[in-house]
Formats: sequence, C-alpha cells, structure tokens
Amino acid sequence: MTENPTGPRRPAVLTRAKTLPAWSLLAAGAVAGGLLGGVYGLAKTPAYTATSYVIAVPTEKSDSASALGFAQAYGRVATQLAVLGDAQVWAGVPVKTLKSSVQTATSPDAPMVAITATSARPDLAADMANAVARALTRHADNTESATNVELQQFARATKPTEPSSASPALTGLVGASAGGLLGGLVLLVRPRRTTEEPGRPASVPGPAVAADAHGQL
Repeated sequence: MTENPTGPRRPAVLTRAKTLPAWSLLAAGAVAGGLLGGVYGLAKTPAYTATSYVIAVPTEKSDSASALGFAQAYGRVATQLAVLGDAQVWAGVPVKTLKSSVQTATSPDAPMVAITATSARPDLAADMANAVARALTRHADNTESATNVELQQFARATKPTEPSSASPALTGLVGASAGGLLGGLVLLVRPRRTTEEPGRPASVPGPAVAADAHGQL
C-alpha cells in the first residue's frame, strides 16, 4: 500500500491576510495616521504669533541705499544679547525666552525689519515683539550720529486672535496622508501572492497484478 504525502499546510491567518484586497492596507494606514495626527493636534499646546515692524529712515546726510543696508544689519542685531537684555525689562520674560521665541526677517527691497514673537499666550507674543522692537530702536538712536540712519516704529504688534499653529483637523489630514503613504510602501515590499497552490506529489502506482501473472507465464 502506497502513501500519499501532502505538502505543508499554510496557517489560516496568513492565508486570509494574503486574500485581503490591496486597498485595505492603504485604508488601514490612512485611518491610523489620521487618528494619531488628530490626537497630536488636540494634545499640543496652541501657539500664537505677533509681529512688530520697524523701518530705517535716512537722514539728510544719508540716502535710501544706506538705510536699506542698515536695515539688514539691524535685523541681525535684533536677536543679540545687547538688545534682548533691554527688551526683557519691557517684556517681563528672561533673555532665554526671548532668544527662543523671537525671530527677525528683512527684505532686500525695503528698509524694514519684521520682529516676530511666538508664545502660548497671545498677549505675551505681542508684548515680546513690541519689547524687542522698542529696544532695537533705542540702540539705533544711540548710533544715529554715526550711521545717519534713524530707526522708527512702523507698526506695533497686536494681540493675535487665532493660533498660528496647525489645527487638529490639519494634523489629522497630514497624519492620514502619511499613514496612507506608509501603507502603500508596505504594500510594495510585501511578498507577492502566488496564483497557484503547490500541488501534491503524484502517488506511485503499485505493480499491476495482471502484468506479474503474464511475466510468470
């Protein structure tokens, strides 16, 4: 009597996972990423941003080109210790907080310096931006006789009414996009599903009785 050995059986879970449609992995990644992004947006403390503007004005002994050049220089000086040390008095926060919360920006076409402060409190964001702008104009006044450029307050920072940080809806959308992308990458690198199941090895038939009898004759 012959034996008919069978090949190794695949686990039921693995078989079912390979039979799932491809879009299910993308959907699962997008849903998981969206949930994580939304939770992050809800848990993160909102940030508020306020901006104060100062402008460099040339005196009678100078010109607009000089004012533009000094505006670029004042933009770099605004976040230095000499200016922030005076600004901390009016802002009511230490220099370390101003150093990490205040940024400046200048334009190559206009002699203007934008001083932006970010804080979890909208009123503090405006106070820090205005304090740095005030301290910067004070330092510029002390050197006006040498630079022939006057730094004036162009626009004071106002208390922001809405946070500048991303909303939970936006972080959820970003998370869903990242999760879908990750699911697509996993889908590309996973093993391909074979279309044919491995067949069972053919059984070897036993010798025919009639052929044995014929051979004995």
